[in-house]
Amino acid sequence: MNVRGDVSVSGRGDLWPSALLAIGLAAYIAVVYAIIVVAAGTAAGPGSANGLLTIVATAIVAVTFAPVRVRLTGAINRLVYGKRATPYEILSQFADRVAQTYASEEVLSNLARTITDGIGGAHTQIWLRVEDDLRLAAEFPGARTPDTPLPLRGNDLPKMPGGGFVGAVRHMGDLLGAITATKRGGEPLNPVESRLLSDIASQAGPVLRNVRLTAELEAHLLKITTQAEELRVSRRRIVAAHDAERRRLERDIHDGAQQHLVALAVKARLASTVVGKRPDKLDEMLAELRSVTDGALDTLRNLSRGIYPAGLQELGVAQALAAHAHIAGLDVEVKAKDFPRYEPDVEATLYFVCLEALQNTSKYSGAAGAIVLLDRTPSSIRFSVRDDGHGFDPATVKRGAGLENMGDRLAAAGGSLLIQSSPGKGTLLSGEIQAVPVGD
Repeated sequence: MNVRGDVSVSGRGDLWPSALLAIGLAAYIAVVYAIIVVAAGTAAGPGSANGLLTIVATAIVAVTFAPVRVRLTGAINRLVYGKRATPYEILSQFADRVAQTYASEEVLSNLARTITDGIGGAHTQIWLRVEDDLRLAAEFPGARTPDTPLPLRGNDLPKMPGGGFVGAVRHMGDLLGAITATKRGGEPLNPVESRLLSDIASQAGPVLRNVRLTAELEAHLLKITTQAEELRVSRRRIVAAHDAERRRLERDIHDGAQQHLVALAVKARLASTVVGKRPDKLDEMLAELRSVTDGALDTLRNLSRGIYPAGLQELGVAQALAAHAHIAGLDVEVKAKDFPRYEPDVEATLYFVCLEALQNTSKYSGAAGAIVLLDRTPSSIRFSVRDDGHGFDPATVKRGAGLENMGDRLAAAGGSLLIQSSPGKGTLLSGEIQAVPVGD
């Protein structure tokens, strides 16, 4: 049965210590009577006061019975169960081992070992509270093995496995864990041992709190390390994307605008040669020059629109999106009531993320239309792009390069990206950027 706090454990226990104790006490009484009544009476000779000797022997037995019983009980327990420490020794060992230990795992392992060795126990477990569960943190003997977490109900302990002593470990009223202990041979804990374990449980509160704080610190450190690695990966993707974009621009300039300009130069030279020789061809040559010039200008406009649209700088992100959203081939509605101006890098991030979202919608969603919503708070910009396409399951569909680029661009600006979608119900892409309007 379980015992909590300083209540002693009841139960039959092992019969050997009780039997040996009874035999030892009977032998002691017999020896006392034999020495005083028989030996002393024989030495005094016949006719001595045997009645008086009997009374003396009885008095001696009565006076010495309790001390002899305690000593005999200790000797029998050491014989049956081995050496055990006194309560003072256990508390002293507990303090020394905690003071000499730095790793949290060693603190709890040493605590379990101290308790087991001190009370002659069979098994001791230290449980640590993690959120709303109790988890096995250390045990002795044996190494800690994964165990099923025990759910908590409020600030009270659940039913603990194994039986024996169960002590709640608290600090400043906060439940931090529990200590369970059983003795060898099914022997019950006496009141002194139960009180001792209760005292250890009450003193272990700061230890478990430090262990939990250490575990939480390690978890935060792991999270920070993971975020740092994700940031490094994100930066590598950004650099790779910038390199790829530069190569694309170089290719587009070489294959597009540069070829138009080369053709324009060739046409200009031809026109200069025919001015005097073939005046009738001049109008035709000028028309060709105008066509090549218009083609070069269109190519350069398209290139500059991909780098930084002129409309974005002149009109702001809302009107620039409304003006250029048609390139996605969708019926796009931009909602941005009283949307102010922001720093150029913030507006560029918002513009290109929304434009990329519309282009992805056009390529993959099968949607007929989309709604772009721009909103703001005093310290941030919120945006969303919702389409009426066939949707997808974000948990099973891997993010493509477009979504990765949007996430990286927002992360570089201190923002975040959220994707909500399900098959047959379209997709909602939303995000937030920390920014204040220009002039605020």
